[in-house]
Amino acid sequence: MKLRLDLRLSQKLIMTPQLQQAIKLLQLSRLELQQSLQQHLMENPLLDELVAETEEAEETATTEREQPDTTTTVSGEARGEADDKPAESGENAEEFSASSWEDYFDTDMRRGETEYSSSSKEEFPSYEQTVAKSTSLEDHLVWQLSLSGLPDREKAIGRLIIGNLDDDGYLRMPMEELVAGTEYSVAEAESVLQDVQGFDPNGVAARDLSECLLLQLKFLGRSHIGSLGARPGVLKGSVLEAIVLHHLKDLEKKQYSRIAKTLNISVEDVFEATRIIEGLEPKPGRPFSNTQNYAIVPDVFVVKNEGVWEVLLNDDGLPRMRISPYYKQLMASGQSGSAETKAYLDDKLRAAQWVIRSIEQRNKTIVKVVSSIVKFQEGFFEQGIQHLKPLVLKQVAEDIGMHESTISRVTANKYMYCPQGMLELKFFFNAGLQRADQPTDMLSSLTVREMIRQMVAAEDARKPLKDEEIAAKLRTQQVLIARRTVAKYRAEDNIPSATQRRKFF
Repeated sequence: MKLRLDLRLSQKLIMTPQLQQAIKLLQLSRLELQQSLQQHLMENPLLDELVAETEEAEETATTEREQPDTTTTVSGEARGEADDKPAESGENAEEFSASSWEDYFDTDMRRGETEYSSSSKEEFPSYEQTVAKSTSLEDHLVWQLSLSGLPDREKAIGRLIIGNLDDDGYLRMPMEELVAGTEYSVAEAESVLQDVQGFDPNGVAARDLSECLLLQLKFLGRSHIGSLGARPGVLKGSVLEAIVLHHLKDLEKKQYSRIAKTLNISVEDVFEATRIIEGLEPKPGRPFSNTQNYAIVPDVFVVKNEGVWEVLLNDDGLPRMRISPYYKQLMASGQSGSAETKAYLDDKLRAAQWVIRSIEQRNKTIVKVVSSIVKFQEGFFEQGIQHLKPLVLKQVAEDIGMHESTISRVTANKYMYCPQGMLELKFFFNAGLQRADQPTDMLSSLTVREMIRQMVAAEDARKPLKDEEIAAKLRTQQVLIARRTVAKYRAEDNIPSATQRRKFF
């Protein structure tokens, strides 16, 4: 056996931890980036947040008041009167100067405070912090339960039922599962459930949609039904109950003739019953939903300055980091301590420098990508969505000399504020449809979807446009599109079909 030694040269792409960190920071959203930077500040002692220097208050020039002429001779009587009156010194006069009044009105004056300090100005809480917390559905029902006069045992069952209601106000859990592991029986729970179903809002604690609507019809009364336009004696409870119990699917599909034939009533009576049912609330817990709306902070601003579109990075709210001057001086002086401590500080210094460089590179990459998007979609920024062009990641990647994966990471979960509003960067990337008059010119799919929405909004509600008719109208506007594509775009925009959009009354 013969042993031989060979030398081979090869290249490999190795993802270092620093490179992985830079890629991770690139695809983070604004909120995630803020949280990540705060974590770096907490874990790395060599990172320091750069706080903006507070502006010094402008010094107000005080005018020297003319001193009274001491050489002027006054009579003894006048001098005596002057001695009896309190003399207004220059210090007392300065209390009423313009600068003092500005300081007085600029102080943080709050009710109950007796001393005011212009040097310590505390900010008042935001408006959101002063708004009272809305009452939840559970609190509203528990309050009614406490006033119901039920025995303690039934109140305990009522709290058990209320605690298992979902956000819509429905009891989705079977009674057997609800009382499992407790000392209560199913019959007791059913009895208390009827009491809870009598609480406000009407239809609460129902087990399905039919029961919810029936509970609300129960509280309406004949007089209220008559006030909605129904003829007395025509719409009896049995008709409404029959529609709610057995024909909700037909009602959803607007098959009024089928309902009238099955119930042996006229179509006009079905219309009147439908009008009453449509006035009911299918989700009783909706008014008590505690959903919070969070404002989206844009990552970049696109503004037009002197006829040129500019991209401005929004770094407001993000911590500005630097290397701690204390540790920098400590390491430069050579007083960092033992070899282990020095190695630890060197490692943290390299990590801090890499984080700062990664943030700078991230900002430059975002600005570069958005600038390329603005260049491709200049017609959109100038004239609106009708001039939005088809765009793919490859075009931007070739324009700025980056990989498509990098462009995908940059545009993920990032927003732009422009004259057209707040838009996600992914909004500008869409497929294209061919034009009949200009085969080489492609039309953006978002533009076509906007055209479909305008057609649906302007249609006759009694004769809504079908997908074939929408496709035919688009072809008259030189847009080559199939019926299936129209149906696809309509479904993506949550536009019902022509049958569902049709109105009979």
